[in-house]
Amino acid sequence: MAWYFTKLIITAGIIVVISEISKRLPLLGSLIASLPLVSVLGMIWIYGETKDIVRIADHAEGTFWYVIPSLPMFLFMPWLLRKGISFPYALSAGVVLTCVLYVIMTKALAKFGMNL
Repeated sequence: MAWYFTKLIITAGIIVVISEISKRLPLLGSLIASLPLVSVLGMIWIYGETKDIVRIADHAEGTFWYVIPSLPMFLFMPWLLRKGISFPYALSAGVVLTCVLYVIMTKALAKFGMNL
């Protein structure tokens, strides 16, 4: 149980730090948020708990393929916001776009024998 709370505090702490930095220095906050910190922590947690190298490799590879369809949201959402669309709608549209692109990516990769 202590391990679970350690993971929770570290992971949540990173999000809080990014949020606080972004309030003062938006570009620095963006840079830190763009780092694959959550993925790296996930791999550390998996290794610490299972020592399963194959699971870590699968996690890293899956993360790579899922990052690609998530990237357009970071251009689409600001574009909507600058057009006057409110934040909740712009965020929702960005999430929907990402979900659609996840489905397309998953189906496209399946045609090449990769099942995510």
